[in-house]
Amino acid sequence: MGLSALSFPDPAREIAPVQSQWYALYTRSRYEKKLLFELSSRQVEVFLPMREILSRWKDRKKKIWFPLFPGYIFVNHIDTPENRYRVLNVPGAVHFVGICGHPNPVPEEQILAIRRFLETSLSADPYPYIHVGTPVEVIAGPLTGIRGILAEKRGKFRFVLQVDLIRQAISVEIDASDVRPLL
Repeated sequence: MGLSALSFPDPAREIAPVQSQWYALYTRSRYEKKLLFELSSRQVEVFLPMREILSRWKDRKKKIWFPLFPGYIFVNHIDTPENRYRVLNVPGAVHFVGICGHPNPVPEEQILAIRRFLETSLSADPYPYIHVGTPVEVIAGPLTGIRGILAEKRGKFRFVLQVDLIRQAISVEIDASDVRPLL
């Protein structure tokens, strides 16, 4: 016969205050910047990773800022029905990314890693989400300590940072000697 135990919360323990977390918000096509400005004006903390690309038309070339993860914007808030409604009530917001209608938070370390990518002078490109690859950690250079996947593109090594929840990734060219495999 097996034994089972019931546990009850200890009233003497303090309940940790609820902290805000980052959530991925799926947007209507090409609404990322509009949502950034609208949510910011409503005092909601948002993060929209952008990259500068050279856009070519028949008569000219122009550098424009384009979302690194098209269709997504990151929102930092405490997940309550009221806060979700406040965000989803903005035109262009579709839904929070999650499972069975419940938003899942994006790990803070992935948001910080994306910010570090963007702060460097390295050229970051969107990269397809990788299902199979070698997990690595950068051991040298401005991205030291960030974990990701080592991939290959046109004969050169790329370091890929994946944001698991939205199944998107970004990559930068890196020397293979600047990373070590994770076990």
